[in-house]
Amino acid sequence: MSQNPARAAFFDVDGTLTTSAGMFRFLAYYLAATGRPRREYDERMREFKAMTAVGCPREATNRAYFAHLQGLDAGVVADVARAWFAAELATGAHYHRPALTELRRHQERGDHVVLVSGSFPALLAPLAADLGVDDVRCTRPRIDHGRYTGALDGPPMIGAAKSDAVMHVAIRAGIDPADCTAYGDHVSDLPMLNAVGTAYVVGGDAGLRSAARLRGWRFLPGTPPAPEPPLPHRGAGRAAPFPPRTPFFSTPRDRDLTTAHTTARYETREGA
Repeated sequence: MSQNPARAAFFDVDGTLTTSAGMFRFLAYYLAATGRPRREYDERMREFKAMTAVGCPREATNRAYFAHLQGLDAGVVADVARAWFAAELATGAHYHRPALTELRRHQERGDHVVLVSGSFPALLAPLAADLGVDDVRCTRPRIDHGRYTGALDGPPMIGAAKSDAVMHVAIRAGIDPADCTAYGDHVSDLPMLNAVGTAYVVGGDAGLRSAARLRGWRFLPGTPPAPEPPLPHRGAGRAAPFPPRTPFFSTPRDRDLTTAHTTARYETREGA
């Protein structure tokens, strides 16, 4: 952290600071590196999309993603993550230039810069090191005896958890949140954007853009399509025993959330 910073800047990562959904791209890269067939990636993506289609919140999808890590060797995941990040950088289009310019501006004036993401440390550590950012608030998958358990330590870093992170950083540093800036691209970033004095919407979905116009927030261009990084040769990574497939819904609460959202959706249709 900068010495006695007067301000802080909070950046969402995927779709804001970078041009792609890193967790899903990493999944494709990891499965290829550990010799898994492409159909496994396609099956998992269908599951995540199905959860979104029935109205599951991003928090539930996030938990389901990490449930799939159960049993994986954390060291292998970190090694593959570094290789994946290098492959993304090699495309020349990993960073979203307008947001990266803003991050550098904050760094140059001595602001405390924080990455706030639903992603996890293995993916964010090489990015933070490359950018010179030393404060990362993210989802924390639990690791026990060097392996992912499929559970989380704390809530996913999505929605209200992001505003909590802003307040925690501000209190710890003695910074007024009104003097801080935040950047996000999705309506789930709204709590974080509401928690600071200056907010930027990067592209943004319709719901977020509508809220931004009402609040007089600023806009940056949305991210361009990201080129696909080359996948490694099948089995190019260190050997890693792959766990049995984790159930689609990892906890009773996820099942309850899905049932509630599905019921609400069809009740709305019936009443229309």
